[in-house]
Amino acid sequence: MALPTRVNRSTQMDPWEVAQRDFDTMLGRLFSGRQYDGAGLAPYGVDIREDADHFYVEAELPGFRKEDVNITLENQTLTISAERTEQSGEAKKDQPKPPGQLLLNERRYSKFLRSFTLPPTVDERMVDAKLNDGVLRITLNKREETKPRKITVS
Repeated sequence: MALPTRVNRSTQMDPWEVAQRDFDTMLGRLFSGRQYDGAGLAPYGVDIREDADHFYVEAELPGFRKEDVNITLENQTLTISAERTEQSGEAKKDQPKPPGQLLLNERRYSKFLRSFTLPPTVDERMVDAKLNDGVLRITLNKREETKPRKITVS
């Protein structure tokens, strides 16, 4: 793995360097086609699919643990939020502190927040959510009375 060309080893960062990095990051996000509101929200993608019995929501949440994720379903609005913060100077309780001097730190803080208005066919009592390999998968069942049913002709 190649390290960045310039590594700032001082405790103070050059404000012009910080501004240039932030500008480059914003341009990269703008031209990548991802949504970014400038307020620190991570630009992770979400897919929503539907079949006769369910709605499926898949959200990219790389690096988030299930403890970092909060899902609410209220008044036909599904809200997914996740927040990851750096623990300054101390190792996480379940992980040892990595060895060596920190030369580059870009994984300090990340926040994800998305809300979706669901159709009235969703059964709000039947929801399943799993986080595996950085992908959150939510399965929402449809209400029985709204599912298509076959009618036989007599």
